[in-house]
Amino acid sequence: MGKKAAKKAPQRSQSTTAVTGEIPVVGARENCPCGSGRRYKACHGREASHAVQELVHRPFEGLPGEADWVALRELVPAATVPLTLATGVAETATGEVPSVTLATVLPLAWPALRRQDGSILLGLQTQSSSGDLSRDLADALELALAAEPGSPVPARRTVPGGRRLQDLLDLQAEFAPAVHTGFEFWLEDAETATGEVAASLERANASAIPTEKLSGVDSAYWCGTPDKNHLRWVMTVPEEQLLDALARLTAADRSSLGPDTRLVGSFRAHGLTVPVWDLPLAMTAADCEKPAAEFAERLAETLADERPLTAEERRARANLVNRQVTLN
Repeated sequence: MGKKAAKKAPQRSQSTTAVTGEIPVVGARENCPCGSGRRYKACHGREASHAVQELVHRPFEGLPGEADWVALRELVPAATVPLTLATGVAETATGEVPSVTLATVLPLAWPALRRQDGSILLGLQTQSSSGDLSRDLADALELALAAEPGSPVPARRTVPGGRRLQDLLDLQAEFAPAVHTGFEFWLEDAETATGEVAASLERANASAIPTEKLSGVDSAYWCGTPDKNHLRWVMTVPEEQLLDALARLTAADRSSLGPDTRLVGSFRAHGLTVPVWDLPLAMTAADCEKPAAEFAERLAETLADERPLTAEERRARANLVNRQVTLN
């Protein structure tokens, strides 16, 4: 007597979010919902997989304040920025949109939130699903525009081929971050917060590192930690050129921001380089303003030097590269 064929348990659909058009995401081995008769991974799932693999190294390039976008994404705990939509974008919204505000992070890690008055909060520090953070954020913004007032936007896999922030925002508008000491900006009245949102607000406030934006130079952020303070300065200068200049200044003992300060290395984030200085605990953000402005002048002069690096400068450069950390 032959063996009975074992019944194969049906696989569950893993998501209800759209991948392209009206084709939902399902398990890789399930039949594609488009009706082709092929498995999802060999049909519309192949397009989704390809989209995930295409990494955009500078997702904020072309936006006003690119360096500040990077800082708010990777370095600043609590900040907001008013955003201006491109002409015609607000006309697609459900109801009136009084304002759109970029926020470093939102409660419960929501990608976006449509408030009761129709205004929108767009979260920046969210998980990227497509390899293009600009496209992920634009997708969340479009979902918020279509959402009913009073609704958070749930996380989903980004639609391949969708629009990017560069398509949805006014590229001539000013990008002016406001850094906050806490996350009360989440709510119109933070004192009325209850339940999970109140708990999330309390946890976020307790973990936020004190941070301030310098006013005299672009995209430089002071932060305070228990052991020492730091200055993190996001720069749009091409990495190789910037590292050469920093090496020249280091070798010449001109890279510090004053007594007991030291250029200790750099971050690499979203295609930009972020030099980092250690500062003494007594050095405040206000204390950094003058030395940072003076350093900016020295850096500009050094960037114009096209001579080959000396042996000492090459050693300084190698040391900087060895202490570089990639954040994304």
